[in-house]
Amino acid sequence: MRKPLVAALFALAIAGAGAAPAVAAPVSAKPATASAASASATAVKADTKAAAPTLQAVNLAGTVALSNCSGSVVRFPNSLDTDPALVLSNGHCLSTGFPEPGEVLVNQASSRTFGLLNSAGTRVATLRASKLAYGTMTDTDISIYQLTSTYATIKNSYGISALTVQDTHPTAGTAITVASGYWKRLYSCNIDGFVYRLKEGDWTWKDSVRYTSACQTIGGTSGSPVIDQSTGKVVAVNNTGNEDGARCTENNPCEVDASGNVTVRQGINYAQETYIIPACFTTGNQLNLSATACTLPKP
Repeated sequence: MRKPLVAALFALAIAGAGAAPAVAAPVSAKPATASAASASATAVKADTKAAAPTLQAVNLAGTVALSNCSGSVVRFPNSLDTDPALVLSNGHCLSTGFPEPGEVLVNQASSRTFGLLNSAGTRVATLRASKLAYGTMTDTDISIYQLTSTYATIKNSYGISALTVQDTHPTAGTAITVASGYWKRLYSCNIDGFVYRLKEGDWTWKDSVRYTSACQTIGGTSGSPVIDQSTGKVVAVNNTGNEDGARCTENNPCEVDASGNVTVRQGINYAQETYIIPACFTTGNQLNLSATACTLPKP
């Protein structure tokens, strides 16, 4: 996991930063700036091949800073403006600590707060949860909070729209941006591929996203939305990376294929897919794990 509680003062001293945030982690590589995150598709002749997707500039609007991680205000394709808004982050970012393997938390009271950012990364509001709708580190690594505010209230008050979660499986090669509300930074790269099983310590995640090496995410970026640059939609949530080259230990996840073969990729980072989440939320953005198409782990 990209645990944020690691050597904050040491890391910031090396990086030449000023006062340390309350929670942080070592900066191992210079992240992309907001301007570097934008790109344009290479033009090709229409009579030889189809045009590449037009890439959009991704910014920090709609991302949030947690006390220890990153996150984003999200909606689903069937969400209404009048629905209570949701915040997506990691299961390992819960203020109550890491869920145990097999543990699933559902509809638990929470008053956690989130700093809402605009496109420039300026904090414009503090949002508050009414409950933790869902949280787990089993098969995936996600937490979803329901807020006391609706999407319409957030839009009308601060001019910020929620990010939409894509409800189809992402595609290898897709240009993506990892948008960290905690660090107010953007990391751009591509989806390198998908991992049958990603094992880290006691936890195992299914069908994880592997980034190309350009996304050198760091502690505190946990929970960041992974945004498809061609659609602006969330396709995954950033959660871990192999820091030291160790095998299947905390902060050093390993890849396990369908035959049980293990691969270690030091310096490579990963995310958990989010396309399975929308099917588990129904009218009013309410969690329904019994929905026919819902495949999220159940308590």
